[in-house]
Amino acid sequence: MCIGKMKGFNFTMASAFAKIVPKATVTSGAWTCRQCLQQSRGSRIGDQIRGYARNSESKTYGNGSQSAKSKSKKRRRVVFAAAGGALGVTAVALTDDVKHTYRAAERTGRVVSTLAVCINDYRVTLNQNEKTEDEEERNISLKACHQRCADRTLKVLEKNGSIFIKLGQHLSAMNYLLPLEWTTTFIPLQDKCPVSSFESIEAMFEQDTGEQLSDYFSEFAPLPIGAASLAQVHLATVKETGQKVAVKVQHPALAEWAGLDLALTRFTFSTLKRFFPEYDLEWLSSEMEYSLPQELDFALEGQNAIRAKEYFSHILELPLVIPDVIWAKKRILVMENVSGHRPDDLEFLDANGIDRDEVSAALARIFNEMIFGTDAPLHCDPHGGNIAIRKNTHRRGCNFDVILYDHGLYRDIPINLRRSYAKLWLAVIDADEERMRKYAKEVAGITDEQFPLFASAITGRDYSVLKKNVAMARSAEEKKTINNALGEGMLQQLVQLLGQVPRIILLILKTNDLTRSLDENLHTRQGPVRTFLILARYCARTVFEEQLEELRKRGSLLWPRNLVGLLGAWLGYFRVEVKLEAFEFWLAVKRCWQDVVG
Repeated sequence: MCIGKMKGFNFTMASAFAKIVPKATVTSGAWTCRQCLQQSRGSRIGDQIRGYARNSESKTYGNGSQSAKSKSKKRRRVVFAAAGGALGVTAVALTDDVKHTYRAAERTGRVVSTLAVCINDYRVTLNQNEKTEDEEERNISLKACHQRCADRTLKVLEKNGSIFIKLGQHLSAMNYLLPLEWTTTFIPLQDKCPVSSFESIEAMFEQDTGEQLSDYFSEFAPLPIGAASLAQVHLATVKETGQKVAVKVQHPALAEWAGLDLALTRFTFSTLKRFFPEYDLEWLSSEMEYSLPQELDFALEGQNAIRAKEYFSHILELPLVIPDVIWAKKRILVMENVSGHRPDDLEFLDANGIDRDEVSAALARIFNEMIFGTDAPLHCDPHGGNIAIRKNTHRRGCNFDVILYDHGLYRDIPINLRRSYAKLWLAVIDADEERMRKYAKEVAGITDEQFPLFASAITGRDYSVLKKNVAMARSAEEKKTINNALGEGMLQQLVQLLGQVPRIILLILKTNDLTRSLDENLHTRQGPVRTFLILARYCARTVFEEQLEELRKRGSLLWPRNLVGLLGAWLGYFRVEVKLEAFEFWLAVKRCWQDVVG
């Protein structure tokens, strides 16, 4: 009955319903759902009933004086009862299986039919555009096709829910890769997440822990305070200690459909590649198949949170707060209750005297530490819903905390890659094209031909800007230039490029995109200049540490030759540090002047 077992996913309604009849054994397949694991249950219960009938026949009553006729009547009565019970159990099992298969067919049908319609729409549109000489008319026609297909896809993602919501949220942030019509259409999915019923949460808690909610919690809010694509969070009170906690629980229905949904995602991107080979997005489905099982394991998320908290506990100047983990299981995570406001809640920041520029700087320091810090864990999903800001007047250096949630998706960056990536960014900041090309090749195997596109992908900037000053604020004209370039063949090249770079680079790019978006939403006074200087500081530190390591391999740092090398390495680091300190001093003076004038 597992729809996902069908090779190549050649699905028909007839083949689906042909699988309803239970078999004696269950063969392993690509994925196994809860119903399929229980499909032999009816036969086991039938065996128990037949065993009861045999035991009843062997009993004697009243010194063996019961007549053969009476025994025969009782035997028939027991057999009829057993048969009726077996039929009843089988009917219930078949009903559940029919419902499950029908729902699986629905999910599959939505995806396959919409995919077919969109592919046909694009083929017709592209064929018509080849016959049209007017470039403006071709662009209008293609944009209209983008919008129609995006609207159709949005409906499928919303109806299927579950992992498809997660996919849509990820696609909505890929404005460097997808046409504007697709990314803007999917934006509502960021705040449109399913909510599982309280009854289903209770049942899952009992199934996973062997206890009732009331056994562990004296209070458990039936309505969640927040819901995401994979889970939702409830406030509760621990009975034994009275501690207020936040309980993250996975949507119970995810376990039923995760395998099928991943198979459908893989099928979708492989089909798109078959019809449009130049737009190979199979790397995206491969990344989902790799990362999603980790995100669905809340015990692993608890370990990641503990590790990140321990790492940042030694960097007191960063205002980062990671809630304590009380305990965790695969689908349940109990954490310290720490709340705040979204970082793009500008009204909250301004009302509480929290400087947007300082929030931007704090976020830049936190995530650059994750990318460039030695043995630092990298949080790969830092969108606005996973970060909160709360006021804290007792913290030194600033008056707020940055709270980081959702530690399900983490990666470790190899030290050699981290160092090459730092050198690449220093070259970008210095507008040194020769060094940029060298380290782009080291980081991701980028050729000279691919370099301009890769440079634009990692910075989110037009390549012409990189030759001048990447710290310049993005103008409306630059955004228009990039958007137009996507329609002029750059999109096809970018898709092919991202398909060949290492997976860890894709996650670093994703983290860069999300943090860049967070910074732009803060509408800071200085633009991106300060964040690039902070980035340069972490890159320079990384390179300085590598140079020290190389010098130590040669012997004592006090040897004349090593001493000269140490001085040169220190001057390179000091140069960036002085720039940042001077800029931050200017910002402080500017704020004081504004306060006086205001």
